[in-house]
Amino acid sequence: MLLTGILAVLNIKTLLLIFIGVSIGIIFGAIPGMTATMAVALCLPITFGLQPINGISLLLGLYIGGISGGLITAILLKIPGTPASIATTFDGHPMAAKGEAGKALGIGIVYSFLGGLISILILIFVSPPLARIALKFSSYDYFSITVFALTMIASLSQGSLVKGLIAGGIGVGFSLVGVAPLDGYPRFTFGVHVLDGGFGLLPLLIGLYAVGEILKNSERKGKAITKDEIADYRIRGFGFSPKEFAQQTINWIRSSLIGTGIGILPGIGGSTSNIVAYITAKNQSRHPEKFGTGIMDGIVASESANNASVGGALVPLLTLGIPGDTVTAMLLGGLMIHGIRPGPLLFTTNGYIVYSIFAALIVANVAMLILEFFGMRGFVRLLAIPRHILFSIIMMLCVVGAYAANNRMFDVICLLVFGLAGYLLMKLKFPLPPVVLGFILGPIAELNLRRGLQLSDGSYLPFIQKPISIIFLSVALVSLIVSIRNNFKETKMLSEQNGGEGSVTN
Repeated sequence: MLLTGILAVLNIKTLLLIFIGVSIGIIFGAIPGMTATMAVALCLPITFGLQPINGISLLLGLYIGGISGGLITAILLKIPGTPASIATTFDGHPMAAKGEAGKALGIGIVYSFLGGLISILILIFVSPPLARIALKFSSYDYFSITVFALTMIASLSQGSLVKGLIAGGIGVGFSLVGVAPLDGYPRFTFGVHVLDGGFGLLPLLIGLYAVGEILKNSERKGKAITKDEIADYRIRGFGFSPKEFAQQTINWIRSSLIGTGIGILPGIGGSTSNIVAYITAKNQSRHPEKFGTGIMDGIVASESANNASVGGALVPLLTLGIPGDTVTAMLLGGLMIHGIRPGPLLFTTNGYIVYSIFAALIVANVAMLILEFFGMRGFVRLLAIPRHILFSIIMMLCVVGAYAANNRMFDVICLLVFGLAGYLLMKLKFPLPPVVLGFILGPIAELNLRRGLQLSDGSYLPFIQKPISIIFLSVALVSLIVSIRNNFKETKMLSEQNGGEGSVTN
């Protein structure tokens, strides 16, 4: 059964479909507004006429290419192509701005491959027991995990805790618009029915980062990147030394495990894992003050984690039939179209399908490494395109991407409003990552809090009585205290360096 499954993938037609899928996925991932979800959704009808293995292999190629492709614009243009690449902008673009775009891309590509490889190995060898553990998590546990994730806002505050908390509150506030979970009561809609569905993540993300960045860059006169500024892209290999590779071993493994673990938990996914891994790497680093200035550690953490979430998200899908994110929800549909129902019985009734999926994932990961490596020099040349042309094209694609998500002009309006909001926040020196984190985690926290209270008849005691819940609440408290202490120390250090002027920032 193992050999049959592997041989089913190792033929010219299937390999070609995987390479095509990865190529299209990279393009979708690299273009702001076009996500891996959209790529899989658009190509899903194509799989109808294919053999099940070929169809699933194509979709898996799109998934891996779509997640990894986001690093290109995140590094070159400071615009994350997908939500999974937000943290890559923090150090990837500063490194590119220093003339090391090729090195930044090389780091991102290699650690995307390595992070994905670890998660695939975990998927193959330990997926059944991990999925059973995740299935035992209750609403109390999910609420506590989300509270722990929300404390990360303090670490994302970039020197001003107050501004970070305000930004996080703005994100949570945006997430409250629309009908409430469970009871469906409309909130902050002011009688405008188009607001009943709330704001979409895609218009918010593209607006804050893409449109906001375009508006910010429009202030600069002139200014295509000169040839001198991109000369450094001529690099050997992937641009970093074996010594630098060895120094990142712990960071790589830790971030990959974080990505895999978060990917396993349904509904959280790569958009959160890259931020959590980045913050963890920063907190564990001996030189946290260098994060955000263009160092290798930040790119390694983000790209290892977001690609590792791919394998993690497939664990509950294959073993329990539960999709871990929107893309695996699409994959679930693709499997069911071909008469394959994921779940515990899949391993016994269609074992060769499972092994074919494992083989297709490994091939797709290798294809991603090859395609991005040989395309790297072409990607760097994007910097030479005059910005007024490049940003005009990106703006057009952002509008198309926002509209295509739900086929409604409301999302385009939201895109422009969030873009203006992002521009104003940047001008006022508010950090944007807490806005996104608050928007993503706010609804998850609210939903699980209300579910927990329903189950306990309004009692809060189960939140501090369940073992998993109390562990994560305790970790959240420790994380918050450590973040506040580190923020205080950074502020004090800045005040001493600036002769007391730094205290004004807080």
